[in-house]
Amino acid sequence: MRYNDETPLYEQIDLLSRILITFVVMTGTFMAILDTTIVDVVIPKMIAPLKTDLYGVQWVITSYMAAAATGLLLIESLDKVLGLRVMFIMGITLFTLSSVACGFAENLTQMIIARSAQGVGEAFVVATAQTILFSIYPPNRKGIAMGIYGMGVSFAPALGPTLGGWLTEHLTWRYIFFVNLPVGAMVVLVGLLILPKIIKQKQKLRFNFISYAFLGTFTISLLILLSKGQQKGWLQSDFIIKALIIAVGALFLYAIAELLSKHKLIDFKIFKVPQYRYACVIYFFTLGLSIYQLFYMIPLFYENLKGYSTLNTGLHMLGFAVFIGMTSPIAGILSDKFGEKYVLVVNAALYITTSIFLMPNLNYFTPSLRTILLTIPLGFSLGTFFAPITTMAMRHLREYTSLGVSLMHYLRFMGGAFGTAIATNTLQSKTAIHYEGIISIQNFDYARMYLNSVSEKFSAYMPERMAELRSETLLAKLQQLMGLNEAFQDVFLHAGFFGIFGLSFLILIFLHDKKIEKNDKTV
Repeated sequence: MRYNDETPLYEQIDLLSRILITFVVMTGTFMAILDTTIVDVVIPKMIAPLKTDLYGVQWVITSYMAAAATGLLLIESLDKVLGLRVMFIMGITLFTLSSVACGFAENLTQMIIARSAQGVGEAFVVATAQTILFSIYPPNRKGIAMGIYGMGVSFAPALGPTLGGWLTEHLTWRYIFFVNLPVGAMVVLVGLLILPKIIKQKQKLRFNFISYAFLGTFTISLLILLSKGQQKGWLQSDFIIKALIIAVGALFLYAIAELLSKHKLIDFKIFKVPQYRYACVIYFFTLGLSIYQLFYMIPLFYENLKGYSTLNTGLHMLGFAVFIGMTSPIAGILSDKFGEKYVLVVNAALYITTSIFLMPNLNYFTPSLRTILLTIPLGFSLGTFFAPITTMAMRHLREYTSLGVSLMHYLRFMGGAFGTAIATNTLQSKTAIHYEGIISIQNFDYARMYLNSVSEKFSAYMPERMAELRSETLLAKLQQLMGLNEAFQDVFLHAGFFGIFGLSFLILIFLHDKKIEKNDKTV
């Protein structure tokens, strides 16, 4: 169906069309975002089939993030030429075909190429889908639109480990990619039939290729630096130093190119909108540096510390994932009724309570049921975050909506990369610190008694010297396990601090609104 761009799109669409469009774009978005975490849990199982090692297989994740982040920088310019409908269908098609290629990949090179294409496809899907949803709902329903979208953005990553574990347990890891084929095909076919085609004056492509090349180089270099820093030893590695120099140099050249260009790659006037400016800061720190740390660490907590299988890990995460999906649309409705900033205040109180007082209490000895119950409030807090923050950011953008959506997703990727790197570094460094701390406070007489007791039991099945070595190894493993246990608690706590810092910018939003109200009364 064709629509004109003179009348707001939400006034031209009936209720049934709005529901069908929402279903199509959300199905595509859910499928795309699900791949950000569904792959994480099966990475170790890819090592042998792809003929690589643990460090090499990490490029499966890094290439995807780099391609998606740089792909987002294309959205705003291509939207003016192709339109959201064409870009969404292109994104779904590219994502689906590259998913099949990932499933058939026989070596690491093939997988990296396919994952890079998949990342670009996801960038096209998530940005255009959010803009489409925002445009088809009237002003008093923007919150519910972002609540529905937030359900996909937040629920899909949380569900990823569960689905990935189930597919791997009952089929093979390749089916985490093959499962996208029927879903993607359905979205493309239905999308061609029902997505709105807006009649508007075509624009010539005015794209700043030079600025894009520099900013893309900065993005890729920074993501590689963050993903490989821990493995390479950060600034002790020539590779990391070179990546840092390239990133800084590319960012500097990008700034010069933008200053000299008549056609900016990014129109920074968008940040003159206070609600968007503050929302981006909250988004980067709370979602990227805090929530993404938790998304990354919770599966590791279950698998590496508690020793659960991939499927069992997913099932333990299913509880808080379900509550994310339930609360996100509700948060959107409340945002429309009471205002986004007030919903965010409730969210801030809930998230601070969860991340500071509940999550750090998880440890090796926490029973399974208790771990599930302690993470359910996290599901509530994550579910109530996305809808109000995105609605507040986008409500006042008007012609900058497409650019605003792309930049927020760019911040999501970059913040997530920073958050993952920080979490990894904190976990490893704190594990070593706590391991040494446990040894320093050890009662050596009691430890020797324990070793002798264990060694005596082992000696019944093996030579005495081997029994002694096994008992010492067992004690060292136990100390390492307790060090890892305390390190996870530190990571959860530190992630909460980043969230508190980001949410503190809500104060500036209230101060800005109060200033506006005061000026209105004066006038």
